[in-house]
Amino acid sequence: MLIATTVSPITSIAANIAGERARVVGIVPEGTNSHTFEPPPSVAALLSSADVIFLNGLKLEEPTLNLAETNAKADAQIVQLGDQVITEPEWIFDFSFPEEGGKPNPHLWTDPPYAAEFASVIAETLAAADAQNASYYRANLAAFNEKVDALADAIRADQETVAPENRKLLTYHDAYAYFARDFGWEVIGAVQPDNFEDPSPAEVADLIDQVNEEQVPTVFGSEVFPSAVLEEIGRATGARYEDTLRDDDLPGEPGDPEHSYLGLMRYDFITIITGLGGTAPALAALDVSDVATDQAEYPQ
Repeated sequence: MLIATTVSPITSIAANIAGERARVVGIVPEGTNSHTFEPPPSVAALLSSADVIFLNGLKLEEPTLNLAETNAKADAQIVQLGDQVITEPEWIFDFSFPEEGGKPNPHLWTDPPYAAEFASVIAETLAAADAQNASYYRANLAAFNEKVDALADAIRADQETVAPENRKLLTYHDAYAYFARDFGWEVIGAVQPDNFEDPSPAEVADLIDQVNEEQVPTVFGSEVFPSAVLEEIGRATGARYEDTLRDDDLPGEPGDPEHSYLGLMRYDFITIITGLGGTAPALAALDVSDVATDQAEYPQ
């Protein structure tokens, strides 16, 4: 069975469920802005051969979805995971994703409970498509979601080391809205507006005022998208600028133990918690190894 996936966290989750019983091929190269990614013509060949195509959905990968709907074989399944696990009243609109734009925040995978739901949808889809291996996929699901639950428990334990008044996020890109809602954090702003250009001087001034008012100790940039604006906010307020958060760029290289969804989340939440004055022993001790050998093909 051939499985096509879009962003690397979904590729990693699908590989944990599929193991060696299917070939998993990613589409969106790591370090690429998935919101503006235009699939090259070569992706059409993959989509025309795939038995199952997993997308995040929530209007994140519309060019890839259009290409899939045009090129997929008649019996292929196109599964938009986000649309399976969240309803429209639960959508979050915010700084980078204003309601008037019509596109909700799509970053469900940074909230571990939603990642577990993604895994469940993937497992049941594969079990239905490949019934003789259904028990294998469901066993991998149970093992994977046990690790996701451990991740969530570690986050909740370690976030207690951050003063409640410091559990506030100013990020380059608003990738943590669903996490914040579920784990009791506050996203006070995102520098990147919905058009993915730099904010206006007036918007920057407002963010500087907000950081000063709320005494935010660290502002978080993206490892993939360096932000001169966040550096400016850091200089103007005295807040530390941490530029290594990863929305969907897995740490390390394919084959490395930390090159996984779990490794990505451990890295990000250790970075966030320690950046805001806490410690992260539970996350540091977390086992982020894959439950099935990750044989996924991650595009470069």
